[in-house]
Amino acid sequence: MARRTVLRDIDALTEAGLPIVVHRGNAGGVELGFDYHSRLVGLAAGEAEALGVILAMPKSLLTSLGIGTAAHLACDKLMESMPQKVRARMQLAQRRFRFPAEADDPLDERLPALAAAVRDSTITRIHAKSDSPRTIHPVALEFKRAGWAVIDALDPKNPIPISQCGDINISARRFAPRAPELD
Repeated sequence: MARRTVLRDIDALTEAGLPIVVHRGNAGGVELGFDYHSRLVGLAAGEAEALGVILAMPKSLLTSLGIGTAAHLACDKLMESMPQKVRARMQLAQRRFRFPAEADDPLDERLPALAAAVRDSTITRIHAKSDSPRTIHPVALEFKRAGWAVIDALDPKNPIPISQCGDINISARRFAPRAPELD
């Protein structure tokens, strides 16, 4: 890369507000300044408070979908990316509005498998070991008071409660996903 290009890029980063540190000499170089975080600008105090409460909410639903760890990591990264004042407001909201510890609800073992089938658009059979198995194309999972239900692209207006799916068999075959028609 040409020296002129490097200098032009450094100028552009500096103009964009990034803290650039230049080290001179043979072992020198350029780096982003200490403790640099990208900043989300324009978040009002009420929005920061609401976001803090949202991030503090239990992640049990996400854990049951098999993405709980990713959710915790994303929440931590989002919190760290905020400017100090916004982060402080979010943390204050988390101290003020608390949620009970994650419930130890027994996990329906079919839920993570169906979540993977939704993500991967894989053909699935429910009631797989019965005399009348049903083939579905799972395009969404929906959580209601009664629990989780799977949305079948072949019959999207009639969600199937997971509790009524019986044995399931996730195929290696895929289907072409269509957007789920919900309500």
